Amino acid sequence: MWESRRIFDNDQDMFRESVRKFLHDEIRPQQEEFEKNGEPSREAWKALGSQGLLGVHIPAEIGGIGGTILDEMIVMEEMSYNFCSSPNVPLHSTITMPYLANYGTKEQQDRYIPLMTSGDCIASLGITEPDAGSDMQGIRTSAKRDGTDWVINGSKIYITNGWLTDCCVLVAKTKPDAKKAAHGISLFLVDADLPGFHKGKKLNKLGLKGQDTAELFFEDVRVPASALLGEENRGSSSSCNS
Repeated sequence: MWESRRIFDNDQDMFRESVRKFLHDEIRPQQEEFEKNGEPSREAWKALGSQGLLGVHIPAEIGGIGGTILDEMIVMEEMSYNFCSSPNVPLHSTITMPYLANYGTKEQQDRYIPLMTSGDCIASLGITEPDAGSDMQGIRTSAKRDGTDWVINGSKIYITNGWLTDCCVLVAKTKPDAKKAAHGISLFLVDADLPGFHKGKKLNKLGLKGQDTAELFFEDVRVPASALLGEENRGSSSSCNS
């Protein structure tokens, strides 16, 4: 048994013990297979979800677990303690899901957050591009209005969870003539099964080989107005604050 730190209470210590045991018994033994395949299994995602280890600090009233950020960090620490780099829970739970929690409409939250919490919907974040890196102001992926819909074209690279992703929070340029590039960027929820959404090859990396990292391509991907996440042309500030 470890020595508890003052920032954690007894309930959190008990939670840590249960998380450590689950990861040691269920997820750690699969790491070699995940690295060989270049991706975790969907069953591993669902197992994490069934244990309440996804979306831990997302409010319960919108479909998350309803814990604190300390509870979330316990999961992250124990993933590291057990050498479980796969699945990439931090990207899913602490980076992507907060976009929905902070900026999603009730319809969007009802549709996606419970499935992300259960592990049935794997989340990714589509920012990085071949020419721009992660500099949002330099992205080329665009979303143009067509009636009430948006039509998306472009590509992303080095996208963590990209090969298995079911929903990508995508950064796209929506006002190319904005005086400042940061003021012409919006976020979209793009389902992976939409026509024109293509996944490129899984990228072979020097490390973190059990995490699926992929190229994503968008060729005339049509999404409804309801796919806009947050305010139009406010995607850059939303990303900074999420």
